[in-house]
Amino acid sequence: MGVVLIEVQSYSKSMEEKIKLRPRLVVIGGGAAGFFCAVNAARLNPSLEVFIIERTSKLLSKVRVSGGGRCNVTHACYDSDEMIRRYPRGSRFLRKSFHHFFTTDTIEWFATRGVELKTEADGRMFPASNNSQSIIDCLLREANQHRVQILMNKEVKQIVATGSQFSLKFANGIEMMADYVCLACGGFPKESQFEWIKNLGHTIEAPVPSLFTFNMPQHPINQLMGVSVEHTTVKIQQTKLQESGPLLITHWGMSGPVILKLSAWGARELSASDYLFNISVNWLPEFNEQSLAVQFATLRFELASQKLAVKNPFGLPARLWEYLLIHSSISNEIRWADLNIRDQNKLIRNCCAFEAKVQGKTTFKEEFVTAGGVRLQEINHDSMMSKKLPNLYFAGEIMDVDGITGGYNFQHAWTSGFIAAAAIAKDASNKLGEL
Repeated sequence: MGVVLIEVQSYSKSMEEKIKLRPRLVVIGGGAAGFFCAVNAARLNPSLEVFIIERTSKLLSKVRVSGGGRCNVTHACYDSDEMIRRYPRGSRFLRKSFHHFFTTDTIEWFATRGVELKTEADGRMFPASNNSQSIIDCLLREANQHRVQILMNKEVKQIVATGSQFSLKFANGIEMMADYVCLACGGFPKESQFEWIKNLGHTIEAPVPSLFTFNMPQHPINQLMGVSVEHTTVKIQQTKLQESGPLLITHWGMSGPVILKLSAWGARELSASDYLFNISVNWLPEFNEQSLAVQFATLRFELASQKLAVKNPFGLPARLWEYLLIHSSISNEIRWADLNIRDQNKLIRNCCAFEAKVQGKTTFKEEFVTAGGVRLQEINHDSMMSKKLPNLYFAGEIMDVDGITGGYNFQHAWTSGFIAAAAIAKDASNKLGEL
């Protein structure tokens, strides 16, 4: 896309002297939050010299893979009080931040740049193109237009505050000075990886995985891999954790929005259990065991001569219905009229309270989300600036904010990135005005 790429090693003292009067913003992290901060800061204050530092060879990797390659940009929720209920951690912080940049602002920002978003039945919003490349191209165009410079394969190992500036030390020993730093490097799976941020005086809430699937090794239901059920309710036994939504059976266990939501809300509790727990699945959430028993009495009369295996009156996937019959010890030849009470009750229980043992989790590296990060009490919600260190800012998942699946984590990335950008641009203007 013609983005300006400059290698750190190409710097020289003469180059530094030539541009030293321009305030420099260094954004660490080439993901959604980092890009949004960088491009908006450069746009709002053209006097800023803006860099994005990315430690890998990939830019916007989560944007690319989100939503099956379509990018779930945000969620069609226009009430901030309702929106914050989708964040297991950080809701109070976001209540205030959303006043500065919210869903409607995200939609308008992309639309102004030629990327229209569409809303699906469940509220998720995607680019009309159904391709995450539309979002990536848009952000790269903005970076190019506003001359944001991108350094890839560069890992910052240490940040040292030196007077009113920061010295960034890279893994290869090279140093770079900055007037403003925005940490937008995403979450880390291990607390030890936050050490360089702790050294800046910040407290880290211990990271644990969020948004993961449930492993059920060698469970017979795994043979139904690929089967999805649009409406289910899943409860984690011996807890208050319960969610409703679509469920997908995989070759390793269970996934889908309902499982991912449960994993987000239960991130810390499930981590404490070492991911060993039992779940109960209601495949027919419009019924409980009592009301389904009443329905069965009617079906035994209306479908008396028909075989249970042939006639599935609840709209469940055929393979799942067949599995539930087998799991309830019901023969394929049994007719509704001949179903005895014992087997009926077993089938009812398997329909409304199917039990399974979870023994582990699966997370996907590209879509990894963590609960935990920089403590929110140490960040100003109006500017995203550190309360510990002036001119140090945060955006995205590096903070102790995480949402359920459905575009909520991206909305936090856009919100925090924009707020940080606006605050940095304004402060830099004020300082230049004083010269």
